[in-house]
Amino acid sequence: MASRQRKGKNLVVSKDSTTKLRLYHVDAFTDRIFGGNPAAICPLPAWLDDAVLQKIAAENNLAETAFFVETKGGFHIRWFTPKIEVDLCGHATLACAYVLFDELGFKKDVLSFDSRSGILTVTKNEDWYTLNFPADKLDKIEINPALRSCFDIKPAEAYRGSTDLMLVFSDQHDIETLKPDFGKIAECGVRGIIVTAQGAATDFVSRFFAPSVGINEDPVTGSAHTTLTPYWSKRLGKLDMTAAQLSERGGFLQCSLFKERVLISGQAALFLRGEISI
Repeated sequence: MASRQRKGKNLVVSKDSTTKLRLYHVDAFTDRIFGGNPAAICPLPAWLDDAVLQKIAAENNLAETAFFVETKGGFHIRWFTPKIEVDLCGHATLACAYVLFDELGFKKDVLSFDSRSGILTVTKNEDWYTLNFPADKLDKIEINPALRSCFDIKPAEAYRGSTDLMLVFSDQHDIETLKPDFGKIAECGVRGIIVTAQGAATDFVSRFFAPSVGINEDPVTGSAHTTLTPYWSKRLGKLDMTAAQLSERGGFLQCSLFKERVLISGQAALFLRGEISI
């Protein structure tokens, strides 16, 4: 005999105590599936234990799993890699906005997320979603032997941001062809390393490596553009820029510097909607 079930907004609780949660798999910073950066999005009626959230993220085994809970003022959002919870994730926030606007019928003009990085907002304009994130602050640092050993090509400049290092290279070809040493990168004591150069078809290009948090190379990293945008805005002398992340999947972003904030715009494509049992 089938067990009786009690249904809620974002879950189903079976008589045998199995909880079922809705799950969406969204490719962010792309207009097609199999491109951009995939994120798992899991709406919750209330927060589960942190250990359970981490296990769900590990089971999904994507760069990021984002969970959100509705609050009086908007939503509370948290992001998990397969290994740890992180302070900020751009592509999973964009994917959450896609789920709320396009799957769950959110009707207001602006989404507001409370997070470990403060209040983050997302607006939608047709099929583009714009993240409003705090701009990172950069300090120029020396290219020491340990940092030099992370890649086969020597960078021209190095900077430290709040969570990542950023290495600037001579041209786009360097970014396309450089070979990372993931073991050396993981020993740098930061979330990850951004590599960047001026672009050929876009204002700038980048790649992002974060083996210390379980992501050797991230396909498209929205949060890295809070570091990239202030740097390239100053260097290029412009506030509005286009950017490409040159991973195997690839991604395209539009970035703007607005005072102490960065506006990061991208598209999204739904790959899967389903249900998980815990």
